[in-house]
Amino acid sequence: MAEIRKTKQRQIIKEVLQEAGRPLSASEVAKLARVQVENIGTATVYRAINKLLEDGFLVPVEIPAEPSRYEVAGLHHHHHFYCRKCKKVFDVDGCPSDFSAFTPKGFTLDAHEVILYGRCDECAE
Repeated sequence: MAEIRKTKQRQIIKEVLQEAGRPLSASEVAKLARVQVENIGTATVYRAINKLLEDGFLVPVEIPAEPSRYEVAGLHHHHHFYCRKCKKVFDVDGCPSDFSAFTPKGFTLDAHEVILYGRCDECAE
């Protein structure tokens, strides 16, 4: 019986992450999951996130000096916007892609990450 409950809770956590449309912290996942399952525990959320990371369903989104956020794996290449006021992270479409001018001579660039900082539309008002 406990395994069925854990599976249902994990499914709700998975749905929360899929429907969010942006990277979420574990505390954001817990808050949104509690709308559907009032008594879902923080430890359950962390276990589910770790399992979903292990399964390759999620990837971490790292913002320096901030807790990890998580988003569904397999999305197209994109970057992130961090709101300094509400601390939410949002996906940014598009990429300036040609970083060759910034790559030191003789170096080979194989990946990059761009994080934009500011205020989201709600916080900018």
